[in-house]
Amino acid sequence: MIQCKDCEYCQMGPQGQVQLLCNPFGNIREAECLVKWQLLRLDLMTRAYMATVAEYKKIAPLQEKLYRHMSREMEDMDESDRWKYGDDAAPGRPDDEGPDAEEGLGPLDDRL
Repeated sequence: MIQCKDCEYCQMGPQGQVQLLCNPFGNIREAECLVKWQLLRLDLMTRAYMATVAEYKKIAPLQEKLYRHMSREMEDMDESDRWKYGDDAAPGRPDDEGPDAEEGLGPLDDRL
C-alpha cells in the first residue's frame, strides 16, 4: 500500500494538515485511498454539523423569547375577542354551539 505522503495527489501542510487532491471518480490509486478520502469528508461533515448546532444553541434564547411573545399576543387577541361571545363562552370551549360541541372540540384556530 502506498502511503499518502508518497502520493502525488497529497499535500502536507506545515502543521501536519493533510490535503488530498485525488478525485474519487477519476484518479484514485489504491482502494485504501478511497477509504481515507471518505474519512476526511466525514470529518468535514461532522465539523460543519457541530458548527451548525453551536449556532442554534446561540439563538435558542432568542427563539424562546419570540415564542413567549407570540403566545402572549395570541392570548391577548383571544381576550379582546371575548366580548363577541359573551362573558361565559370563549372560542374553542365546549360551551359553543356547533357540530363539534358534543365532542368537546372547539373550532380550529387558523391563526397559526
